[in-house]
Amino acid sequence: MASPIKFLHLLIFCVSFSAITPSICLNNETDLLALLAFKSSIDLDPLGALKSWNETEHFCSWKGISCSHKHRDRVVRISLSSQGLVGTFSPYLGNLSFLRTINLQNNSFHGQIPQEVGLLRRLRFLELSNNSFIGTIPRNLSQCQNLLFLNLIDNNFSGTIPPQLSSLHQLESLYLSKNKFFGSIPSFLRNLSSLQDLSLGLCGLKGEIPESLAQLQSLKFLNLDENHISGSIPAGLFNISTMQYFQVGTNQLQGALPSNIGRTLPNLKSLFLEDNKFNGPVPFSISNASFLEEIALSHNYFTGPMPRVGGLPYLQEFLMEYNQIQDDLSFISSLVNCTDLQVLAVGGNLLRGSFPESVTNLSYYLEYLTIFSNRVHGNIPSGIRNLGNLNVMYLDDNMLSGPIPLEIGELSNLQQLDLDGNALSNELPYSLGNLTLLNGLYLSGNNLSGSIPPSLRNCTNLLELDLSLNELSGFVPREIMTLASISISFNLSHNAFVGSIPSEVGSFTNLAILDLSNNKFSGVIPNALSKCLVLQYLRLEGNSLQGEIPQELNTLRGLQDLDLSLNNLTGHIPSFLGELDLKKLNLSFNRFKGEVPTRGVFRNRSGISLDGNKELCGGILELELAPCSSLSSSRKKSSTLLKILVPAAVFGSVILAISTYLIVLHNKRRMSRENSSSLPSSINDKFLRLSYSDLLKATDGFSEANLLGVGRFGSVYKGLLDDGQTSVAVKVLNLVVKGASKSFMAECNALRGVRHRNLLKILSVCESIDFQGNEFKSLVYQFKANGSLEKWLYYDTEVGNRSMLQRLNIAIDIAHALEYLHFGTDSTIVHGDLKPSNILLDGDMTAYVGDFGLAKIVSSMVSAQESIRSSTIGIKGTIGYIAPEYAMGERVSTQGDVYSYGILLLEMFTNRRPTDETFEDHDNLHTFVSNALPEHVMEIVDPNLIIQTEHNINREVEDCLIWILSIGVACSRLLPRDRMSMTDVVNELHKIQSLYFAS
Repeated sequence: MASPIKFLHLLIFCVSFSAITPSICLNNETDLLALLAFKSSIDLDPLGALKSWNETEHFCSWKGISCSHKHRDRVVRISLSSQGLVGTFSPYLGNLSFLRTINLQNNSFHGQIPQEVGLLRRLRFLELSNNSFIGTIPRNLSQCQNLLFLNLIDNNFSGTIPPQLSSLHQLESLYLSKNKFFGSIPSFLRNLSSLQDLSLGLCGLKGEIPESLAQLQSLKFLNLDENHISGSIPAGLFNISTMQYFQVGTNQLQGALPSNIGRTLPNLKSLFLEDNKFNGPVPFSISNASFLEEIALSHNYFTGPMPRVGGLPYLQEFLMEYNQIQDDLSFISSLVNCTDLQVLAVGGNLLRGSFPESVTNLSYYLEYLTIFSNRVHGNIPSGIRNLGNLNVMYLDDNMLSGPIPLEIGELSNLQQLDLDGNALSNELPYSLGNLTLLNGLYLSGNNLSGSIPPSLRNCTNLLELDLSLNELSGFVPREIMTLASISISFNLSHNAFVGSIPSEVGSFTNLAILDLSNNKFSGVIPNALSKCLVLQYLRLEGNSLQGEIPQELNTLRGLQDLDLSLNNLTGHIPSFLGELDLKKLNLSFNRFKGEVPTRGVFRNRSGISLDGNKELCGGILELELAPCSSLSSSRKKSSTLLKILVPAAVFGSVILAISTYLIVLHNKRRMSRENSSSLPSSINDKFLRLSYSDLLKATDGFSEANLLGVGRFGSVYKGLLDDGQTSVAVKVLNLVVKGASKSFMAECNALRGVRHRNLLKILSVCESIDFQGNEFKSLVYQFKANGSLEKWLYYDTEVGNRSMLQRLNIAIDIAHALEYLHFGTDSTIVHGDLKPSNILLDGDMTAYVGDFGLAKIVSSMVSAQESIRSSTIGIKGTIGYIAPEYAMGERVSTQGDVYSYGILLLEMFTNRRPTDETFEDHDNLHTFVSNALPEHVMEIVDPNLIIQTEHNINREVEDCLIWILSIGVACSRLLPRDRMSMTDVVNELHKIQSLYFAS
């Protein structure tokens, strides 16, 4: 490659002798030198594009160079697109005075564009897209008065769009997308009267769309996607009849579409308004824009019926996801005429009715079909096989029933199949194994039964398999466990699989999430799991696994969440668990013994759960476990203590007997013995033994100073036990009140077999006689430092303590507790009285669900639905929170709890009680919020939330609140069948937490 010094000498030579040889130096020799200077500015030419640029050939024959013979071989075109060139834009190109076209698209040019580009007065076409240019757009471009086409897309230009460009009156195409400009859309663009194409997408622009843009009456292509533009679209833009591509997606635009949009934009081919705040109905006149190929209106707030667009013969994509469209599915019949249709996406609306047979008559070219998160019922028709080109089908979160049709196996191009959250039944069809291109299969939350068909082993492209929350049983086929392609998630949780975990699980060498929890697996944890080296989440809880934790698992260095709770595991807790990068570890309710490690995750009290392992010792102080050194002598010490305490207890009994009326005492004790015999034995066996005297002393005589609250069946007092360290909450039953004794027994029965970190732990049950000879019943709980959720919401004067994230975390804790009650034990438990006063908060603001006085065990997990149907006993509750069907005498249901949770969630984020007197114009809290969503959400939320976010009130905050309140509305719908399940609630809230509060 020639050196720049040589070019400088040549230029000096030409200038010196220009008077003698003007034809050589001022004409094509000038072009030659400019091209050689351009070549010298290239640092890398991997494809040899400039190999022919040498002195042996005339430059007009060089690759990428075109000359005009009319003007004595002057260069008129440089076209070197997609050559991998790395270098800078040489200022010497400004000497190519006859140049009309520069095309350097799709290379790696960097640095700034020199001002000398303004010397190219004949330039008509400048294509520099997909490079790495920086700095500002050169103002001297305004001197290129003949410029027709300017494309600077996908560079790193910054600053503002220079106003000098407004003088380019002949400019027809201006493409500036994917740069880093600031400011708003310049109004001077109206001066570009010849402009047909304007692309300003992903530029960082803010503000509103200027009204003056509507003066560009020749505009065909408008792209303002992915900016921060707000306000409404100027009405004049909808009157540019030449418009073909109207794209303003992913902004903050709002307002309704004009009713005559299809008539004023008759040449429209693409209408892309996704991810904004548009509302109102979608105009039916859109069907008049007969050239439409793409309608993309997803992620807005459109209402009303679905537009009928079956008369659009060129339509390829129809995207209406995540709006509030209310309609049946009859509109699909009209789409049968759209023979080029490739995408039909209408998920996340309020569509209802049966799954139409007409779906099977849609275009053969259909690749993408989504009708998820609606209210569609009925069977999946066997004619679905007609959609042979389908790649993606999402029908999840509906009410579909019946079997998965055998014919689904004929969709040989299917890559994603999601049927989660329906009521599909029968066995999995063997034909699923024919879907060999499948990379995601999601069938969670149905009523599927039988075993997993071994034919799934043919799905060798599968990345994710979710069969959780069904009624599947039998052994897990070993062939399935050899699908090494599965790398994202393998989830069989909440089924009834038996046998040992196959050793073939070690084939999942690239798997991130493995969930086999809540089945009937037995045997030991297989050593083969040590081969799953990238595993991040391992869930094996709720099985019957035995033996010790294998030492081989120390290879799982990426493990973040390990749950082995509710098994029969034994031995010591291995120290290597403290060396892993665990964030959460649950070993509770096994039979571990010995010393608890103190490294890694074991240093974080909130990150570990060890409850129900009675022989553990040591660990960090916050665990409050006995020192390991004391265990060996515990029996000797207990023997010594008995010698001391027994005489003292006898003496205390004598004093007590003297201070009471003997006859009454006799009768009451007899009654107490009778009641005690009805108390669950497990309650008596494993709780602290506390007498009336102990509780009297702990609460300072049940003094008013220690009164925490008064409920329907009794009062709650704060107490401190004799050890001086254990703070308790003592619920004293008012046995005069009808139903109090029944409430006492209900709470004991409900809490007998439940164990969960978000359920209030009961420490003791006391049935005794007070010093006046009256019957005394109380329940003793762990005391929670921050009191009830009601106190925190309404009586805590520190606004800063009620942040958005804290409320969300509390809501998640409560949801976890209810999900556990409904699905996590051998019995289905309905709480029956969920409200803020029954939620307690500890010092870390972890929430605990308490007060099970109205709880009812309605079934075993095996026949939960049937038991609920057969129950004839209704549940009482608290006005405002009680499900409306209970007032009509309906039977007990977990959906009653879901309703109460929905109201509670709405209350937490609006700070309005469900019995608020301001609801004169609304039926209740549910309709108050529902009517405000989504446009007026910031008007109804707790003002304290706005105070905390006043410096950051943006789209994300509003979207987050809309999502949360929408869950509350979905949970508190009038009909039980329309409400979410607590499993779905937990999943949705965790999505919100991850998306908006990940940091």
